[in-house]
Amino acid sequence: MTSAVGTSRDPRSRGDGLGWVTRAVFGDERVTLTVGAAPPAGHRVAARYAVVPSVSRARFLLPLGAPRATAAALLAYNALRPPRVRAVRAALGGLSRVGAAGPAFPTLTVSVPGGVTPAELLLAERLGETLAAGPLHAGCGVRPPDPNHKPTLALFTGDGRPRGYAKIGWNGATRALVTAEAAALRELAELTGVPDHPATPRLLAQVEWAGQVVAVVEPLPPRVRAVPLTEPPQIAALLAVARRGRPASPPRPLAGSSFLDRLTAEAARAGAADASGRRAVAAVAALARRHGGTALEFGHWHGDWVPWNLGRHAGELVAWDWEHSAPDVPLGFDLAHDAFQRALVLRGEPAAAAAGAVDTRLARYGDQLGLDPARRQAVADAYLVEMWLRTFRLADAGAGWNAALHPALLDVIEKRHNV
Repeated sequence: MTSAVGTSRDPRSRGDGLGWVTRAVFGDERVTLTVGAAPPAGHRVAARYAVVPSVSRARFLLPLGAPRATAAALLAYNALRPPRVRAVRAALGGLSRVGAAGPAFPTLTVSVPGGVTPAELLLAERLGETLAAGPLHAGCGVRPPDPNHKPTLALFTGDGRPRGYAKIGWNGATRALVTAEAAALRELAELTGVPDHPATPRLLAQVEWAGQVVAVVEPLPPRVRAVPLTEPPQIAALLAVARRGRPASPPRPLAGSSFLDRLTAEAARAGAADASGRRAVAAVAALARRHGGTALEFGHWHGDWVPWNLGRHAGELVAWDWEHSAPDVPLGFDLAHDAFQRALVLRGEPAAAAAGAVDTRLARYGDQLGLDPARRQAVADAYLVEMWLRTFRLADAGAGWNAALHPALLDVIEKRHNV
């Protein structure tokens, strides 16, 4: 960065969420960011954002200059948000329609050197050209810095029409996730007419930008609504995701499967790193000993099948965030993941309780997936090992350890396998 980044007015010098997001979105050193100040001589203004609610407590960058786009950035998909957030956004959206929201908050001014095309330096401008959408206005949520999170631009035309969501992979872990989701969406786009398969947003573009990987996904249906937390699992949809319109695959023993081979290879890589990785090697070996002879059906999984990645539109299930999707996993993994994450994230329970929730969910619904007690136990144990290895993969790629899962999940796995 140039010296401009180090000035007190440039938010990229901050160590909080605002600094993290602005470094990712406005990474080119030729771009100047100022808050409450005019751009330097020789620069011209390319965009302005309201920093909501303040620089020190920033939660949202709200695009200014087109009232309908400003309002849309606040109101789009508001039905998916918690009631308190929904109410605040609705109030601000009403003010934005008449151009009254911007003056209430600090203004972040984005400027570029005169004579330089903004599309060379600014991601939103580049994506407008890539999508042939004309000028786009980008809203962006601000979260605390997290090496596993991806800044996401919500893209709108000047008249407020949503044009897509751009996920930014900015480090090793998030670049891998964005790339994986783009690949999954390409594959899913080729599926047509699969009964009960959830609707899935299309991939609109994938671009390399300033060392980052950016995937642009089409907007969700405008009237999509959240799936109620009390709704039972969508078994038909889970089967459709796993089988992709094909007949059920004949069960095969866990031993000798490509899935177990992958776990073994990933555990070996973890084992070369530290002592916890060596514990994972022992856990995979114990999984093979305990369940190697159990015959399982293998197929695809969404990889993050949780209520906040699901919705309904016109009576149809919609699923998004496919960045952990993969083939050749035991049937039932998405059902297990839903139970595990509800306990861990929604109820704030520890890893041991979340593992117990997996057992409970599989005992209640596993027979609808063709899982007898032995298969249910094998799926649960294999899923928990998969989750710890996912935690390792993210940490190894620079995302840091998930404190809720490491080392607690290893402890749970060892207790289940008597390692």
